[in-house]
Amino acid sequence: MSRARQDLLSRTALGVFRLNGQFLSVSEELSRPAGLTAARWQVLGAVLTEPLPVAGIARVMGITRQSVQRVADLLVTQGLAAYEPNPAHRRAKLLGPTEEGRAAIARIGPGHAALADRLAAALGEDELAATVRTLERLSAALDEVTDHPREHSTAHPTAHPVTEP
Repeated sequence: MSRARQDLLSRTALGVFRLNGQFLSVSEELSRPAGLTAARWQVLGAVLTEPLPVAGIARVMGITRQSVQRVADLLVTQGLAAYEPNPAHRRAKLLGPTEEGRAAIARIGPGHAALADRLAAALGEDELAATVRTLERLSAALDEVTDHPREHSTAHPTAHPVTEP
């Protein structure tokens, strides 16, 4: 039975790696007209609803703090985000979007909505929703069974909440 489980784990990992590549490619295409990259869109999307410290963004996204810091600094340099004081921590400033950052995200909205519609049509609305639930359960289960669980948040930065003004 263990070999069959190993095969399932391998197939799952390979499928997720392929999906990651596909989503990154599509995200690059969607974000390009807004003057963003997929990484900049992802970090900016993580702070649309509330400013977060770089370490918090990294935890939610499951990537290194250093990667987020590099992207955050670029967003600030571009005028798409700004650092603000963090009342909970003197040195860990919060990153939040500027009006220009919100406008850039809003420009992604139509393409993002069209892709969501095409994907829902291809899979079916119920199947797409079930896929989301399965991926969320898989992520939570990996956290549960590994030595390095990620902190979870209700924020879903990879969802790119482009509908917000």
